[in-house]
Amino acid sequence: MKLVITRRVFRELVERLSGAYEVVHNEEDRPWPVEELASRMQGASGAMATVMDKFDEALLAKCPDLKVISNIAVGYNNIDVAAATRRGIRVTNTPGVLDDTTADLTWSLLMAAARRIAEADAYVRRGDWKIAFGVQYFLGQDIHHATLGIIGMGRIGQAVARRAASFGMEIAYAISPRASGGTGAQRTQFDGFTATPLILDELLGSSDIVSIHVPLTAETRHLIDQKKLARMRRSAYLINVARGPVVDEAALAWALKEGVISGAGLDVFENEPAVHPDLIPLENVMLVPHLGSATRETRTRMAELAVSNCLNVVLGKPPLTPVPEMKVP
Repeated sequence: MKLVITRRVFRELVERLSGAYEVVHNEEDRPWPVEELASRMQGASGAMATVMDKFDEALLAKCPDLKVISNIAVGYNNIDVAAATRRGIRVTNTPGVLDDTTADLTWSLLMAAARRIAEADAYVRRGDWKIAFGVQYFLGQDIHHATLGIIGMGRIGQAVARRAASFGMEIAYAISPRASGGTGAQRTQFDGFTATPLILDELLGSSDIVSIHVPLTAETRHLIDQKKLARMRRSAYLINVARGPVVDEAALAWALKEGVISGAGLDVFENEPAVHPDLIPLENVMLVPHLGSATRETRTRMAELAVSNCLNVVLGKPPLTPVPEMKVP
């Protein structure tokens, strides 16, 4: 039985699989071009992939033996689930195992952006620090007792909110990305915190820090555009650890440059690994290369879960964490 692992994973995992299966492993850790990926997939029963590997209708048509695409990620916008369902291919992901690690990274960006850590670090490294203390050096945003607005109150959003509660923050969340009209809703009790449900425009206008945790769908693509950014407070910060295309990068660069908002922290980008050129020179945005779940412990758990999902399907067992099938005529 042949299995394809599209990106470099941990050596011990590959060696274990290779003892029982034919394993094609991308040792170079570069995305295979479409034709090369199709070639590597010939005869494969299972694929373990990342969000950078696109499995669309055209590719799936070239993989007649494929039974499962096991994404090493929570998001699966890289896979045409409807096309996979039509062909009897199961799609799985890795929810749960990365929630706290991604929430930690969210807070790293949140605190670094709000307290202007990257700017201050660069200032020192350039040798510009000439006076020991300045009353107005790098004034940022208080985090304690500030209002945190969360767009996407799923597992990761809730993990972020639980951390916010320990800072005495007021927590709000968007009831639905595109909902309109007043809510009038009471605060909601979650595990470890309470939060106020708001429509998105209300959340943007009342939050000191806005953190995004929604999947990429047709509904959420460019959810945060120029109009939405203009609704935010001038003192506010935007954090995105979800998917890059949820934010219109050109609009964000405009908002940061013009002082429409104070700053941002981005772990994901519209056209990874490319970053919008207008963001690069701006000092009031933190840019990191998709590190949300990047600890050895968590990435190992993700890879192990992806392996279990893949093997279960190819051996005729139910996957542990399947993506909902899409029945499309």
